[in-house]
Amino acid sequence: MAIILPTNINKMISNAVGTERISTVLGYKLTKGNFSVTSPNLPQRIAILAEANTNKQSGLVTNPTVITSAQQAGQLYGFGSPVYNIMRILRPVSGDGVGGIPTVVYPQAEASGAAARVQTITVTGTATANGTHTLVIAGRENLDGQNYDINIVSGDTNAQIAAKISDAINAVLGCPVSSATATNVATVTTKWKGLTSQGVTISVNNRNNGLGISYAILETAAGSGTPDLGPALEQFGAAWNTIVINSYGTESTPMQTLEQFNGVPDPDNPTGRYTGIIMSPFIALTGSVAEDPSSITDSRKTQVTIAICPAPLSTGMAMEAAANMAVLFSRTSQDTPHLDVQNKSYPDMPAPAIIGKMATYNERDIIVKKGCSTVDLVNNAYQVKDFVTTYHPDGEVPAQFQYCRNLMIDFNVKFGYYLLQMANVLDHAIAKDSDTVTAEKVIKPKQWKQVLASFFIDLARRALIAEPDFSKASLQVDVNETNPNRLDTYFRYKRTGFLRIASTTAEAGFNFGTAS
Repeated sequence: MAIILPTNINKMISNAVGTERISTVLGYKLTKGNFSVTSPNLPQRIAILAEANTNKQSGLVTNPTVITSAQQAGQLYGFGSPVYNIMRILRPVSGDGVGGIPTVVYPQAEASGAAARVQTITVTGTATANGTHTLVIAGRENLDGQNYDINIVSGDTNAQIAAKISDAINAVLGCPVSSATATNVATVTTKWKGLTSQGVTISVNNRNNGLGISYAILETAAGSGTPDLGPALEQFGAAWNTIVINSYGTESTPMQTLEQFNGVPDPDNPTGRYTGIIMSPFIALTGSVAEDPSSITDSRKTQVTIAICPAPLSTGMAMEAAANMAVLFSRTSQDTPHLDVQNKSYPDMPAPAIIGKMATYNERDIIVKKGCSTVDLVNNAYQVKDFVTTYHPDGEVPAQFQYCRNLMIDFNVKFGYYLLQMANVLDHAIAKDSDTVTAEKVIKPKQWKQVLASFFIDLARRALIAEPDFSKASLQVDVNETNPNRLDTYFRYKRTGFLRIASTTAEAGFNFGTAS
């Protein structure tokens, strides 16, 4: 007579006590479980590539460091430094900024031979009345609640007023410049050395009352030098920095370094962070205060890394524009990745009275077609209209990787898929669909298909993809024909669109009387 073994003979519900034990004992083991039926949004992580002040260069530690406040950034890298300028926008004293999203600084040592920008303010005349003039430094008359006021008293000499200018500057801890006075000249020097220091502008607002005083501002030394970003990027490692703040603006070499490191999602030969075994790319937010930066982006048609953050004709610093966009984009991507930053306003960027070309729709339409983001000026603040990468290959309509929002959807799909692989596939035995298996940690192709079918439904519910049935129909899963230790999967998905244009035609006529 044949012996029929029960089908669950190898099934083990608990291994709190090893199977080799026979003596009486009670065992209990606590394990980690994940019973969520939805995938979380991809956690955002902001990497900041920026320089430290000159007085922090000695002994500067360039390891990536999680910074939680502008105060901490100032203590480590210098108050008024590029790191500080960015962090005070990401994590303002008042307001939530990026909230709990990690901000990781990859500090840069100044380039060899770098120079600071030096400007002089020459004061002429003697004050004829009491009054207040105000310095405007990098587009701001005040910083962190402290004003750059020059309180003038009737009879003040030009030397006394020059000294008051230096005092007004040096009294503001986070000011990007420091000042010293000789006779009637206040010499103003950026606190760091580098080409980025050229973005620090200075003017005086006399509030239409000269008080007998005039000011002449002259640059005596230009800021120069840009660090090599390579060593900092090499420290990214396995960390998925989803957003990179490129403090160096539209300088060619840093942008090329970022593009080469990040790579491209080519279907046949992905490179950099888009390589299949890495697939943790980023979007590099790159500020610009030019009226029209599209001349820079139009030559980068196949690149997906750089996203211009425009602040046209601002007297603020380009790195601040990137920080402003980072606040908007990181929070949207963290909380509602199916949405976009369209029509959101920069929280803290000096804006001019007019912004030139981008103020008109036709010009914005031309600019965005060249791979450049656009803004408008609404209620004295920059309002985002299009946030795009430089990707715009000729003949590709729609351009697949143009809008940053679409890339973030792709990143979310990969992240959710990765989590499912970790829970259901990695370190599992592979069984055939027809096998009866009772052992734990086993995956069959049909089981993986079921998991992914639910995943597609989840993505659709979160408005990240459309038509989950389309994805299900495209799904292919099988054990590799030549490698039994390999499970191959293929699927397609349709990203959801985002309403950018509403076109309506209304037909109107007249009411005529009814013929008798």
